[in-house]
Amino acid sequence: MQKAPFFKKRQAMNRRDFLRIGGVVGAASVLAGCGRTLSQEDQRVPTPAPPLLVTPTSSAAAKPGRDVAMRIAHISDMHVEPRGPGMKGFTRALRHVHALSPGVDFVLNTGDCVMDSLEADKSRAQAQWDAFNSVLTAECSLPIYHAIGNHDVWGWGLPSGVQDEARGDPLFGKGLALEQLGIPQRYYSFDSGGWRFLLLDSTHSPDITPGKPYTGKLDDEQYSWLVLQLEAAPPSMPVCVVSHIPILAACELLDGDNEASGNWVVPGAWVHIDARRLWKLFWQHPNVKLCLSGHTHQVEDLRYHGVKYLTNGAIAANWWNGAYFDFQPGYVIVTLYTDGSSESEFVSY
Repeated sequence: MQKAPFFKKRQAMNRRDFLRIGGVVGAASVLAGCGRTLSQEDQRVPTPAPPLLVTPTSSAAAKPGRDVAMRIAHISDMHVEPRGPGMKGFTRALRHVHALSPGVDFVLNTGDCVMDSLEADKSRAQAQWDAFNSVLTAECSLPIYHAIGNHDVWGWGLPSGVQDEARGDPLFGKGLALEQLGIPQRYYSFDSGGWRFLLLDSTHSPDITPGKPYTGKLDDEQYSWLVLQLEAAPPSMPVCVVSHIPILAACELLDGDNEASGNWVVPGAWVHIDARRLWKLFWQHPNVKLCLSGHTHQVEDLRYHGVKYLTNGAIAANWWNGAYFDFQPGYVIVTLYTDGSSESEFVSY
């Protein structure tokens, strides 16, 4: 498949190329709490460069006349594996977060923790999780909430015969990621600083898109849960919706030759295919103020019908090969206010 032309300083692979080469299919979920004790105590943690002290610019600082509810470090798409630059880079990123002044209240991780476990056997998938968790345990002392990314799902991309055998393992699919992150279920909510956070499982098997590895959407059970959560939230309580795959993202129009047919064709694996149903639901609940996601490895601030949709870059950028669309390795500081507004700032670590 031919690459789309990119106007950037470094050559980068686009999302189509990475899916073709590195694996396919995924999910999204969450947890609170960081610095868990691993059962594998012998994992090595590299020694990176000293952390940098960063004072955020005014875009992420408190605004006059508004009260800050909390500050969040939103990290995503670490793509860690035992060898290569991922462990050192992830270590450096976490140390950078912990050195922020002013600091953050918690870390929000929207997934793709490991390089790819979709096409990995269980031992290889476990080795990647061991690498990720060794860094997380050593370097993160802040509360952290996790979402499962598509590349965190074990076995969905294995050859059919091998996959059939792996399906007998209770950790097949999302189970391994749930176990490794300590997530009790695929989706849930929590309240903090007067805000409600709704953590979604956004990746599922495709229905009508042959040849695509997964589709961004909510299953009916989860959608019903989301409706109940929004109905139960006080109208004055601002809501932040969290997913690995973005519900809306215009940047994905340009991530590949999506106009080659003469029409824009953006795969449902890149942006929620049920976005129409979701924005209509959000329209009925004007206290939905913010949607946070990763997945695109790009940084975008999109406003639509009163909701701010932020896709917030990647710790790994171009899968540890420089910048992606000139977006450097980084994360985003999100400042939430008690009036439901928010500010964000991309930070290179």
